[in-house]
Amino acid sequence: MTGKPNLRTDSLVVAAGRPPRRTGAPVNPPVVLSSTYIGVDTPGAEDLLYARYDTESWRPLEDAIGALEGSTRRALAYGSGMAAISAALALVRNGTTLVMPRHSYNVALVAARAHAEQRDLTLVEVDIADTAEVQAALEVTDSPTLWLESPTNPMLEIADIPALVSATRERGGLVIADNTFATPLGQQPLALGVHVVVHSVTKYLAGHSDVVMGAAVTDDPDLWSRLKTHRDVHGAVPGPWEAWLALRGLRTLALRVQRSQQSALDLAQRLEEHPAALEVRHPGLASHPQHERAAAQMTGFGSIITLRPHGGAAAAAAIAGAVELWVPGTSLGGVESLIERRRRLPSEPVTVPEDLLRLSVGIEDVEDLAEDLLAALEASQR
Repeated sequence: MTGKPNLRTDSLVVAAGRPPRRTGAPVNPPVVLSSTYIGVDTPGAEDLLYARYDTESWRPLEDAIGALEGSTRRALAYGSGMAAISAALALVRNGTTLVMPRHSYNVALVAARAHAEQRDLTLVEVDIADTAEVQAALEVTDSPTLWLESPTNPMLEIADIPALVSATRERGGLVIADNTFATPLGQQPLALGVHVVVHSVTKYLAGHSDVVMGAAVTDDPDLWSRLKTHRDVHGAVPGPWEAWLALRGLRTLALRVQRSQQSALDLAQRLEEHPAALEVRHPGLASHPQHERAAAQMTGFGSIITLRPHGGAAAAAAIAGAVELWVPGTSLGGVESLIERRRRLPSEPVTVPEDLLRLSVGIEDVEDLAEDLLAALEASQR
């Protein structure tokens, strides 16, 4: 059993992945800087062989992430979120259909389109919030794969995960969920029937914008073996220092998420009432189209807000350029609050409005965040 299954998640982030207790033992796992391990010519004698396959520097982090996702197996750490996504995409069977949200993380969509071009695979991009549309797409072939993001990036659409998992499983299909936005504290996809969960550890799990890493989690022994083989063969592994930093960041996940979610809802409510705001979206707002769905299947509404100001793309760009506390930049999930006009990126889907700002709320004082953002919003209207 991975981690400490009788603990609540707020305790697991602190307790999981610790070294065995004995007098004189370290409280934190050590960083082991070795590419290879001593082995003898006896079948089955080796535990660790070579650091591309496994290392004790990864295992504490993998144990902790697996425990947080409610898995009976440790997670698998990868050199980036896209490395974990690529390993998960490799699980999709040739000759089948891959159904993905049209507003999935844009590089994941780029990778999926490349898979569709290079393999006997049909990619269908859907409005993941439209359950009937997704169910229809799943009926194109037997054994389809459903890729879930909920909330989506950046449009914050919420999928009906239980219904879509059921529809996929009825056809003998595979369900993969990117749980980066929600985090294991806000959503438990494995408990909802998902087969594989992926994370960009770079974001909330590590939480300090100083690590690039990914992870995949599954309870299925065959899928776990296939994911690990992909990592072994493709070499998409993290370094020992990165794993140590990610685990150190993970220890404060509950505190960071609690603070940032509370501030995000507070800010979203203020923005929604502001006359300069054309549209504000956050799953915790009653005005969100899938608010009730989010409330039913999530234990937290997340720390991402989208804002569309009056004045179009020019006003959005002006806001991102005028803020002083908020950091204009890409990525999300760090202790600092980030703001970005998403369509500045050429790979962003055209269905994302030109004027949409994605706000990743950090852990600063909410009053300072509000003053800075509202001043920039008001200045954009002059």
